[in-house]
Amino acid sequence: MNEENVLKFFQSWNDALATGNPDTVTALYAEDAILLPTVSNQVRHNHEEIRDYFVNFLAKKPAGVIDEANVRFLADGLAINSGVYTFTFGDGAQVTARFTYLYREIDGAWKIVEHHSSAMPEVVAAPQQETAAA
Repeated sequence: MNEENVLKFFQSWNDALATGNPDTVTALYAEDAILLPTVSNQVRHNHEEIRDYFVNFLAKKPAGVIDEANVRFLADGLAINSGVYTFTFGDGAQVTARFTYLYREIDGAWKIVEHHSSAMPEVVAAPQQETAAA
């Protein structure tokens, strides 16, 4: 396992979003995974709850791009990727969020066991124009 492989996990997840099929996305998560989603206040604790989130999220036609990734390797069979990503939705709206994915190798396949995504808390204000003194 190397950094490139971990970054490919995100691309596989993003490709699963593009299918529009919540079952395809949910299959990437471990059975006991925890999802702290971007656009819902409800913590998701299992496949049924994770799938429920993606039914609504996928209806928005999201496409994600990683703006910053920080990959680390933990104990046996664990990898973590934390950073910032931006989603563009079918209506042109965007949300930038912080993320953390924790991956674990389970029965020879890498699965998401923890996924935390939260919208950036600070709104970037437009710069104010300086007025010239008279």
